Amino acid sequence: MSSILTNNSAMAALSTLRSIGSEMEKTQSRISSGYRVETASDNAAYWSIATTMRSDNKALGTVKDALGLGAAITDVAYTALESSISVVDEIKQKITAASQPGVDKSKVQKEIDQLQDQLISIAKSAAFSGQNWVYHQTGTNTAGTQAIVGSFNRDNNGAISLTTLEYNTGSSSLIAQTGTTHLTTAGILTKYHTVSYTNSLGATVAPAISTNSVISFDITSMGADLLSLTLAVTEAALKEMTNAAADIGAVNKRIELQKDFVEDLSDSIDAGVGKLVDADMNEESTRLKALQTQQQLGVQALSIANSEAQNILTLFR
Repeated sequence: MSSILTNNSAMAALSTLRSIGSEMEKTQSRISSGYRVETASDNAAYWSIATTMRSDNKALGTVKDALGLGAAITDVAYTALESSISVVDEIKQKITAASQPGVDKSKVQKEIDQLQDQLISIAKSAAFSGQNWVYHQTGTNTAGTQAIVGSFNRDNNGAISLTTLEYNTGSSSLIAQTGTTHLTTAGILTKYHTVSYTNSLGATVAPAISTNSVISFDITSMGADLLSLTLAVTEAALKEMTNAAADIGAVNKRIELQKDFVEDLSDSIDAGVGKLVDADMNEESTRLKALQTQQQLGVQALSIANSEAQNILTLFR
């Protein structure tokens, strides 16, 4: 039935055109933003997951920075230990040379004095971002457990936590002191080691606490027995420094592995979020072309429906 009051065909065409316009608006929004799910109204569940995972990924970015800082600190500490080992090796050679008959021990001690000063300089300068793992002073930079943030975690219940990598800097402490006074019970180079040594008669002396540290001994007036004891103390310090360097090297390797893992994990989260909310640009561009075609046809259909009222007038001519 044709009516001049109600044009059902035009109304149907207009409704279809509105629907096409709405779909085109959504498609154009996806193409311009790159997101299939941009707001909670698009898909509340996916939007919630994506928002949470993006927040966690930002936390992982901070963890990655913390691991980079930790790597720098351990690198500096390892370098200090490695350099100190070389210096103590030289001190060991000087003591060995001074044990030979006829050697002027006072001149050898002058060389040792410089090497001892160098050890102090190395330890004091081995700081990064205010942390020094080889030089400690009571009350200001005390040896103890240092924690490096290693990961950000979220469990099945949504509870969050941090994983830390820990290291006790007491193991790598080269010099420990209160004020300017060296401690005799802490610091590989400042403490008095308990060692056994071979005396001038070829007998092994039972382990005993030395009366000097690597950083403080003076061989000028030492006899053969004391030189042998000092050599044993130096060797004990070398072993401790080697162990400390190995431990820090292991921590540094762990940090590198964790940093690589965090970077891969962050990339995986980005990819996972993308699968949930990113728009498929090929699909959206194809849909847009189809909607544009439908819109053109809809406009033509509306035009045809509107022309029916004009056709009625010809019946009254």
